[in-house]
Amino acid sequence: MQVFDKGKIYDFMKFRYFTFTLSAVLIIGSIALFFIKGVSYGIDFSGGTLIQVKYDVKAPLDEIRKRFEAANLGNINVTEFGSDQEVTIRYSGAASELGDNPALAAQKILQGSGNFDIRKVDIVGPKVGEELRTNGILAVCVSFALILVYITLRFEWRFAVAAVLSDLHDVVVAVGAMILAGVDFNLEILAALLTIMGYSLNDTIVVFDRIREGVKDSKSIKLDEVINESISHTLSRTLLTSLTTLIVIVILFVWGGEMIHGFSFVMLIGVVAGTFSSVFVAAPMLILFKFNVEKYRAFLAEKQRRIKEKEKNRAMYEKGTV
Repeated sequence: MQVFDKGKIYDFMKFRYFTFTLSAVLIIGSIALFFIKGVSYGIDFSGGTLIQVKYDVKAPLDEIRKRFEAANLGNINVTEFGSDQEVTIRYSGAASELGDNPALAAQKILQGSGNFDIRKVDIVGPKVGEELRTNGILAVCVSFALILVYITLRFEWRFAVAAVLSDLHDVVVAVGAMILAGVDFNLEILAALLTIMGYSLNDTIVVFDRIREGVKDSKSIKLDEVINESISHTLSRTLLTSLTTLIVIVILFVWGGEMIHGFSFVMLIGVVAGTFSSVFVAAPMLILFKFNVEKYRAFLAEKQRRIKEKEKNRAMYEKGTV
């Protein structure tokens, strides 16, 4: 399906200074939020206990908070969950502080606050939470390292560094949005960040592959013109892929329920950032890194010459003339 005129070339690179500035503002803002507001770790990474309670009428949040604070269970966080009848109670204390049966103990604490049901109890020890947090950060770092190696082997180092920086841009922006929205960082959010990395990388590889083909086929020797031609040729694919992905994520965000609200929110920001960075961050970085079209063409020509010479020598050897 061709949305844009296939023969029309759009001048994306004339906006590169504006888009670089916008990206810098988003990244600096996200880093500032990280140091000023900090990441709110969920039960998965911080350890503690989460209890989900459903009332048959509007839940008395203040009373619930006072009752659990009186039990001396550490930091208490009581919030609505999907509706004003359902609440989640998070506290940093260990489940053992509520005895062998946390659900039964919570029921006793809340007795007299109304008619309710204990829907769910999640327990994570502080040591396990710390290990999960460390392993999660390690997984992201290893992913970046493997991406760098893969693209260096498939393209060349300028493409690899541009792809990694573009991927890092998307993750930082998504984390900044997560902090700003007050979303807890847990295993679901980590999964969303890794998914964003994969999505953004796939988008960037498609653009880079077309740029590499453009370097070989284009009549121009100016890199910005080659990039404009290449992105224009993949624009319909990029737009359709992003739109279909966003439609699914928006549906999950609006109707998916509170359980995946944080995941879908981070994915929504990440897909938008990933589409933007593939065109306006990764590709212009090749200009910033002074990628030379003529030198790369000469490199490809020499590579092709060596392949043909190798094939010729093999053919001569098989015929017994060497």
